[in-house]
Amino acid sequence: MALYEINAASKYDDPTFGTKESESLLPKKVMPQQENDPSVIRELVKDELFLDGNARQNLATFCQTYVCDDVRDLMNLSINKNLIDKDEYPQTAELERRCVNIVANLWNAPKTGNPVGTSGIGSSEACMLGGMAMLRRWKNARKAKGLSTDKPNLVCGPVQVVWDKFCRYWEVEMRQVPMETDRFYMDGPSMLSQIDENTIGVVATFGLTFTGKYAPVQELCTALDQLQKEKGLDIQVHVDAASGGFCAPFCQPDLLWDFRLDRVKSISASGHKFGLAPLGAGWVVWRDKSYLPEELIFNVNYLGGNMPVFQINFSRPAGQIISQYYLFTRLGFEGYKKIQSACYETAQFLSNGLDKMGYFDFIYRGDPKEGIPALTWTFKKGVDLGFSLYDLADKLRSRGWLVPAYSLPANAESIVVQRIIVKQGFGLDMASLLLQDFARAIDELKEHHPVKALGADHGGFNHN
Repeated sequence: MALYEINAASKYDDPTFGTKESESLLPKKVMPQQENDPSVIRELVKDELFLDGNARQNLATFCQTYVCDDVRDLMNLSINKNLIDKDEYPQTAELERRCVNIVANLWNAPKTGNPVGTSGIGSSEACMLGGMAMLRRWKNARKAKGLSTDKPNLVCGPVQVVWDKFCRYWEVEMRQVPMETDRFYMDGPSMLSQIDENTIGVVATFGLTFTGKYAPVQELCTALDQLQKEKGLDIQVHVDAASGGFCAPFCQPDLLWDFRLDRVKSISASGHKFGLAPLGAGWVVWRDKSYLPEELIFNVNYLGGNMPVFQINFSRPAGQIISQYYLFTRLGFEGYKKIQSACYETAQFLSNGLDKMGYFDFIYRGDPKEGIPALTWTFKKGVDLGFSLYDLADKLRSRGWLVPAYSLPANAESIVVQRIIVKQGFGLDMASLLLQDFARAIDELKEHHPVKALGADHGGFNHN
């Protein structure tokens, strides 16, 4: 009798790595025919994700990589809420409305006006919406005067790829002021050289992707004011503040870049960058509802309610917007200022540490008067360590750090830089460990890497 009980089915489940699923390849093209053990499949998928980098060591991305437990709880609570269904989830819609008001006030929207705004899935969608409104305003103004709308153009400096997409998708000529080896942004004279009567607007990037520095928004607006006096061209400005829009208000409040400048008609920013929200949050605000053409707004009868909608995307998870409201309320102005100030402090600590190594020239060093919490550098002229910044970036990856190296765009392709974005969760202690890994990586590359000639591939200036 006892033998029969011993040989009966085990009361224990099969071990994860003793099942048929664990000894099979995960599907690459075709869905499996049969169900599989959920715990085993979950473990196998998690194992594949080990091949990804550690997000907290990703110093290339502008997006938040730190998520607190409270935000995780709110994201989980709202994982099944569709943000667009405002009739079913009216309080979520109210939190979105509050966020728009908070952001409009943060960017100094006129108190006497009627600012309007909306959320997006990130600053890319927000930029698209700002661009669409600019284009439609220009077309309406031209049609009212009986003028052609066949050849619209957009003037910008070095911008994120979303503006290339906007111009291609909406058939707008992109007039991009190129960088030069002694100028890494669009200034007043270079902007004015591109403008004509077909210019729908100017995009000023408040936190340049390539360097981290702010575009001189006030200078651009002053130049456009003078242009209107001289030639009668009324050119409006959209500020792409994807990163700087949640830095300057807290750490450089007197800097003029926002709606305090009359020529700025709309501003967009990423909630999931220095807005500190989880991935999937963006915002766009117009200084007055008159700058958002009515014909762009859809009144949608959906799931029992009639809603005004101006978004490219439709169904969206609500958790990011709920989390954004939590962060605005939880941190307040004081909390945001503390977090962003700590990021600037860390950026300057890193730039000082790298500077002491004696190999680098800095394009930007994390000054809150000039840009976001970031630093960008290249090799000093004449420095030949026998390897490039690309090699240094690859070497740092062996310790998990993602510190990108890349060449600047036209007309500064001969300059190769490295860049670090300092975000919440990357403090002085982690920065000190990174500096140690920089020194270790440089020593190892100097000892083992074959000597390369100076030039663009060397990660510095091309002196040929």
